[in-house]
Amino acid sequence: MPDKQKITVLGSTGSIGVSTLDVIARHPGLFRVVALTANTQVDKLFQQCLQFEPEFAVLLDEDAAQQLHKRIAAAGLATEVLHGVGALERVSSLPQVDSVMAAIVGAAGLRPSLAAARAGKKILLANKETLVMSGRVFMDAVRESGSELLPIDSEHNAIFQSLPRDFGRGLSAVGVTRILLTASGGPFRSKALSDLEYVTPAQACAHPNWSMGRKISVDSASMMNKGLEVIEAHWLFDAPADRIQVVVHPQSVIHSMVEYADGSVLAQLGNPDMRTPIAYALGFPDRIGAGVAPLDLFKIARLDFEEPDMTRFRCLDLAYQALRSGGTAPAILNAANEVAVAAFLDEKLPFLGIPSVIEHALEQISAAPVNCLEDVQQADQLAREIAMQSVHSQGKISHSPFTLHASLKT
Repeated sequence: MPDKQKITVLGSTGSIGVSTLDVIARHPGLFRVVALTANTQVDKLFQQCLQFEPEFAVLLDEDAAQQLHKRIAAAGLATEVLHGVGALERVSSLPQVDSVMAAIVGAAGLRPSLAAARAGKKILLANKETLVMSGRVFMDAVRESGSELLPIDSEHNAIFQSLPRDFGRGLSAVGVTRILLTASGGPFRSKALSDLEYVTPAQACAHPNWSMGRKISVDSASMMNKGLEVIEAHWLFDAPADRIQVVVHPQSVIHSMVEYADGSVLAQLGNPDMRTPIAYALGFPDRIGAGVAPLDLFKIARLDFEEPDMTRFRCLDLAYQALRSGGTAPAILNAANEVAVAAFLDEKLPFLGIPSVIEHALEQISAAPVNCLEDVQQADQLAREIAMQSVHSQGKISHSPFTLHASLKT
């Protein structure tokens, strides 16, 4: 019997992390969890430690780590509790670890994901910001170490499945003409633009097809999530912006497609459940069970497709602009978006203020070449400062009812 695949799960208490552990639990003979990490969710991480008995558990917050340590000790577990970003990097590059599920949301996932790449690990990449912010640095590290990179986003995983295995020779060399990146359109696909002024965080987080965290749900509602995925696809598949087409597909059954020079279009279909791409990456190159219900085509009955409305979804247009600008522009875009989304969720910024904050940051900060991680971090920090200033200048939203107190640039 082959040795078990030994795994670190970064962001184990988030939606991707929970789904990953669900798949792992279905195959106790194939996988062993070495490390689990979270931000501050002590209770959830403790329960995961009880179930999987990892060697390490990491929390970013020191006080939370102390709480977890006491509970781990009382339960008689041998799990070592660590804290901080340095600890995340450590468990991502442990000699005994084969694979790293990189599922920390946002810029916080960059350093541990890069540590895994430099250590030559098999990386299951769910943290799109790693490629958006530092695509060149990260991909160089993957190539230099011989790391294996498998995308977890359902769209990129679908593209990966629909490409020939030797696509690294170049898309043109393997006959690929376009990547067709599908998007659900989120909860506001058909909502009048004027109605979006008064959208609440609860409405933005109510995705019609997927169960996701609050930040990524807002990104889906604004279609920034798709914009970040366009940039991610550029780095994963060495595809220029004009060969990546976003296709709005409300049913979320076709997860993405690849168009070939002979007129063929290959697609990957499945129910909207993240356990499918997770299981594909965990088992690659073999297929393993994911616990996902079979796709019932007769129940679906129809598949619809639309062009994205760049006026309604300005965030998508801004992402394309940042990709074409290159250098630090995507990092500026991502940082400003994180600040704007956090402000929206805190009811300090209206929904339509999100693209305004991002656009302001892109206008105020000139894109610079990216030669090292420090270039990215400097751009990220400056963009956050500019975005915070922009948030404060746009006014606040009252908590009840949810209406604007200040005029909004649209």
